[in-house]
Amino acid sequence: MNGPDWAGRVPRAIFPRMITIRPAVAADEQRLGRYGAALMRQHHASDERRFIQVEHPEAGYGRFLVSRIGTNDTQVLVADRDGEVVGYVFVQVEGTDWMMLRGPCAIVEDVYVDEAARGQGAGRALMRAAIDWAATQGRTQVVLMTKTRNEHAQALFANLGFRSTMVEMTLDRDLEAKA
Repeated sequence: MNGPDWAGRVPRAIFPRMITIRPAVAADEQRLGRYGAALMRQHHASDERRFIQVEHPEAGYGRFLVSRIGTNDTQVLVADRDGEVVGYVFVQVEGTDWMMLRGPCAIVEDVYVDEAARGQGAGRALMRAAIDWAATQGRTQVVLMTKTRNEHAQALFANLGFRSTMVEMTLDRDLEAKA
């Protein structure tokens, strides 16, 4: 049935639009830049003293992510829905980090899904693909950081098996002096 039902409601699609995960390509640069900039703005809005904000970060963020394509230690994956990029994940592998007291692992640096595509499984699919890629790189541990007040993302990560291990704390000395 394509038209309204007897109550005047238009039925939702029986089959949701398919989301596929694929490696990013250079042609994705503009969309990656837009999403990276949105991630930057989202973080800055949550705590402008902790997270930087620069003017027009889209081009720089897009160039950076595309520069990581094809390197041995990183992967940039995109969620594609009907030929449109609706999200991305940026993950890299690292060796032992003595300062972080961490053995060899993969680090999810960024994961972002367009607001209009949230709740459709793109974030989960991106994270699973990043975890799978990490395994192909010989990493059994995957680490990420998330904003303190990002409960939705934290629930997703916990559902995928992540556990809390660290809490970052920030002191702003200029504010401390005024107290």
